Amino acid sequence: MESLDLRVLADALAWRRAGHAVTLVTVVETWGSAPRPPGALLAVRGDGVVSGSVSGGCVEDDLIARVKAGERTALPSMIAYGISKEEAARFGLPCGGTLRLLQEPLTGTAWVEQLLARTAAHELVARTLTIATGEVTLARASREQAMAFDGTQLTTLFGPRWRVLLVGAGQLSQAVAQVAQLIDFEVLVCDPREEYALTLDVPGAIRMPGMPDDVVRELGCDAHTAVVALTHDPKLDDMALLEALRSGAFYVGALGSSRNQARRKERLAEHFGLTEAELARLYGPVGLRIGAKTPAEIAVSIVAQIVECKNAVGQAVTAAGCAVA
Repeated sequence: MESLDLRVLADALAWRRAGHAVTLVTVVETWGSAPRPPGALLAVRGDGVVSGSVSGGCVEDDLIARVKAGERTALPSMIAYGISKEEAARFGLPCGGTLRLLQEPLTGTAWVEQLLARTAAHELVARTLTIATGEVTLARASREQAMAFDGTQLTTLFGPRWRVLLVGAGQLSQAVAQVAQLIDFEVLVCDPREEYALTLDVPGAIRMPGMPDDVVRELGCDAHTAVVALTHDPKLDDMALLEALRSGAFYVGALGSSRNQARRKERLAEHFGLTEAELARLYGPVGLRIGAKTPAEIAVSIVAQIVECKNAVGQAVTAAGCAVA
């Protein structure tokens, strides 16, 4: 699985190699109810073919029309949409929505090749564009970084900023891994049981050797890490949860019925001394209540709850123990 922006860059690279002119367009700032967030990327080929999105469609239509009419920019330049109510209505932006975009010609492709190679190796990369010259530099990024624009330089991030550690490599874990990768999570899977680990078949998922509790400690779970225990084996799940609940992970969840979760909390409190506050961080039964039955449906409910927690949707989420990153 690839993120949307990486697919945009891969398409842009292929187009340039085929001899097409390409313009990259990045959402730099938004006001009001803008359709796409800052950092969203669009590539427009010289003949009007596009990859990616910066709005609901009407802005793309205008950008395509500009390119097909022969408009070109030799250096990066700014463009804004939706400044007035009339313009917002014209371009299909929600009431009050405004987009400020940075358009740049894709000339050299070496940085694209390097960025795609580095992100393929699971590296988080910061790309910095100098507006005045069009120069691009790449650097290793940290999970704490965010997109930055100061009027002279634009820094955007590529690669998995968020990650989820799945304890267990069974059918459900594989479904969760697939869904999580679709929304740009880096997926790590730990299962010391060879009969399960050897069947892990999710491209892009990284197998972590060792016992789950050791992996949680060594991983250094931070505010951009989720941990989900899915083995149904207390010897594996409980030890991983013990470490995860004491870590900085923003989400910790475990598979099992309400009765099993109550017993689990009793064990963790009685034998390992977890506090009431630490136990309150545990999501279990894991996943949103959507009546899920199949592994795919349960995976959707689990990932949806992780996203809800990540985005701190509603006061109930924060009260339930989410560490807001």
